[in-house]
This record gives sequence, structure tokens and C-alpha cells, in this order.
Amino acid sequence: MSTFSFTRGLLSVALAAGLSLSGGLASAAETIKIGVAGPMTGGNAAFGAILFRDLLIIPLAGPMTGGNAAFGEQFWRGASQAADDINAAGGIDGKKIELVKGDDACEPKQAVAVANRLIDQDKVAAVIGHFCSSSTIPASEVYADANIVVITPGSTNPKVTERNLPTVFRMCGRDDQQGPLAADFIVKELKAKKIAVIHDKDTYGQGIADAMRTRLKELKADNRVVLYEGLTRGEKDFNALVTKIKASGADAVYFGGLYNEAGPLLRQLREQGVKAAFLSGDGSLDPAIVTAAGGPQFVNGAYMTSVREARNIASSQAVVKKMQAAGFDPAGFTLYAYASLQALADGMKGAKTSDGAKLAAWLKAHTVPTVLGPKSWDAKGDLKDTSFSLFVWSPDGTYREMAQK
Repeated sequence: MSTFSFTRGLLSVALAAGLSLSGGLASAAETIKIGVAGPMTGGNAAFGAILFRDLLIIPLAGPMTGGNAAFGEQFWRGASQAADDINAAGGIDGKKIELVKGDDACEPKQAVAVANRLIDQDKVAAVIGHFCSSSTIPASEVYADANIVVITPGSTNPKVTERNLPTVFRMCGRDDQQGPLAADFIVKELKAKKIAVIHDKDTYGQGIADAMRTRLKELKADNRVVLYEGLTRGEKDFNALVTKIKASGADAVYFGGLYNEAGPLLRQLREQGVKAAFLSGDGSLDPAIVTAAGGPQFVNGAYMTSVREARNIASSQAVVKKMQAAGFDPAGFTLYAYASLQALADGMKGAKTSDGAKLAAWLKAHTVPTVLGPKSWDAKGDLKDTSFSLFVWSPDGTYREMAQK
């Protein structure tokens, strides 16, 4: 890739100088760095590194603050707790993990810049991230080019693992698994006759909306779609769109996108008297949607699909209690980030190296114990066993898990 020739040249110099961690773990470095990258502020904040582990460094990628920062905080908190626990148990072959944070703001170009910096300046051994699929896809090409393993705890677009990049992994399922769950519920349970499908024009948002529509076709219900339109991320005034939805007579509205837009859209639907059932995906399932919507009364009764509620898994209970005791409830993707770091650490121990190709081969050949239960991957880097759940929001602004698939 000619775009990365300069930065890859810098990496080559580092390798020649013996500074890389991508060989054996017994290098001169005192720690193993792992990066956490993604929307940390939600805006175009400068990339920053935070080093609060004293020996092993691994990069994490995901949104951290601001626009979609709630998901970034989940990534960071989960990975940080995992680093603490792994380091307390002796680290990786005696070396401790050091986390490096990068802000991609869910912006593809910024994600590429973050990836290059993690590799060339921070010399990370692996990466956890990113969150938005539109960031993960271009950034993962940079990691693959540098022979660095990346595990995303939350990017669900199928393209992430469909490009024959051997060092790319997921700790979650795919939209072509998640979308059908929503479609089945709309048709079989809600028995909706008219469906409005809205998306945010992004890789993730439009991708999951289209996956849902594909399942509607399989159910011979695609003729129930009365509106298919996109909105723009960052906008807050959707009244013109809501007017169209109202005029369509839709009794179900499906939104592919993130909570930052889902909240205002929901509020404006209700304010205009649209009582249609509202459904969305994992990008909207976060308590931050309550604030974005203007109060729990607007999200009450909304349905959303997402990864399985990890706090309910038996193998996660010790970690859940520890994090809750420290004042943080590990909701959403928190434990998926924790499990991602567990997988990287076990893989490095098993492979006796952080070399991307060798580490990836080891992970695809072994089952790893995690807080989410045992995990294993296929040749593409997708989990062999995945599940999504359906959630519903309650009047008090909390959500509960309804069904699993």
C-alpha cells in the first residue's frame, strides 16, 4: 500500500534497531504495549497516549469520550481491568502490560492516523479496537501491513473479516447475524405491516439496516418496507424525516446507527405523535441514549439488538463484582474488551511471540478461556460461536435482556 510506505519505512528502521515487540517476547523492552484506539473524545481530538501500567504495553482501539465516547470508555475500562488482573498474576511471561490510548473519533481518516502512530511511535505489540466499523476497516489494513494482530470487541460489519487479512479478529458477532434477529422480531412478534428503515449512511449503520432488510426478503416481508432513507451523523433536527415517517403510516421504525442520532430521532418521533415500535442495533444500546433523547420517557419501550449481556454470564461474575465495587458498571462492550486482552495475552504466552502471523495462527488453532466463556476463531478471524440478544428499554431508563439467538 503506497499510502503507508513512509510510515512502514519508519517501522522497518525500528525493526532493524531491535525495537520491535513483534518478535519473541524476550526483547529489550520492559513492557508489552497494547493499544486501545477509537472515539475517545468523540471529536477530532489529538491522539494521546496514556501509560499507566509499568511493564507490558498493548494498544486498544475504540471510542473513548464525547459523541460516541461511551463505547470508548467501555473499551478502555474493560481493557484496563484486564491489564490490572493479568499484571497482578505475573503478566505475560514475566512482562507486564502497558496500555496506549488513541482517539479515532469514529472517523476513518483519523483511525488510520491513530493506527500509524500506535505502530510507528508507540511500538505496540497488538491492538484492541476499533469500535466503528468504518474506522476498523481502514485501520486494520495498517495493522495487517505491519503484521500486528488487532481484535475488535464491537465492529460488526461483515467486511471487517471478509478481506483475507490474517491478523484481524473479532470478539463479537456480525451484522448478518444481528440484523436477522431484529427482522424476525418485527415480522413474527410485532407483526408490523409497514416498516420504515432509516440508517446513518455509515458502514456500520447502513450495513446493519441492509442486513435486516435482507432477512425481511427471506421472510417475504420486504414489501412491507414503506420508507428507506439515510440521515447524517451529527445532525439533531430530524423533524422533516419524522414527517415522512409519519406520512408513511409505518408501525415499526428500524434505525441503523449510533445512540447520538437514535436518541433525538426517537424523541422527535414521539413528539410528533408517532407511536410506531422503534428498533435499533448495538450502536444504540447504551445509557447515553437516554440523555441524547432528552429523558427515559422517550426511550421507554424501544427495542434493540446487541451482543449478549456479558454481566449475566457465569464466567464473568468475579470481574463484574470487582468493577462494580470500584464504582463502574461493566455494561455493553466492557467485558468484550476485557476478553480481547485475555485472548491476546494467552495467545502471546502460547505462541511465545507477539509476531502477528504466528500469534494469529496460534489463536485460530486454540480455544481461549475468557470472561465471556471459551472462545475460538475460524480462518477469517470470526468467532465460531456467537450470539446476539434482544433488549427492551424500561420507564426508568434502564434496559433488560429479552431473548437470545
